Amino acid sequence: MKTELIVVGKTTDKHFQAGIEDYTERISHYQPFSITTIPELKNTKNLTEEQQKTREGELILRQLQSGDHVVLLDEHGKEMRSVDFASWIEKRQQTVRRLIFVIGGPYGFSEEVYQRCNEKISLSKMTFSHQMVRLIFTEQLYRACTIIKGEPYHHE
Repeated sequence: MKTELIVVGKTTDKHFQAGIEDYTERISHYQPFSITTIPELKNTKNLTEEQQKTREGELILRQLQSGDHVVLLDEHGKEMRSVDFASWIEKRQQTVRRLIFVIGGPYGFSEEVYQRCNEKISLSKMTFSHQMVRLIFTEQLYRACTIIKGEPYHHE
């Protein structure tokens, strides 16, 4: 199974970027993993939130293939403990060729993206910056990989 994270906009904080790169490299020892960055929209001053979500949504949808299992990282998604997330990943490894996680732009996702997704996951009830979510997600994916392999990174 190939896993991909699609994000809107670059990670500009060098500390977050370093952490994301570190976990991305670690994850790649367990499974094919990549991050696709969709450029931030330019000249958004005259766009409504809905117009911005629609344009970002079009760019997200272009990255998807018909058989992809698409999971939105969304505040209204299902929350899981790390061991449950690992089990969830392991189940998808049996049936999914491409597992795609998506972190949207500042206003969330368009209705078209919500309609295309298979599932929604929330990392927390708390709100984090989009850049921080990228770091938290990559760490949790790495943690899931180590739990699946029975390695000592995760302690209960």
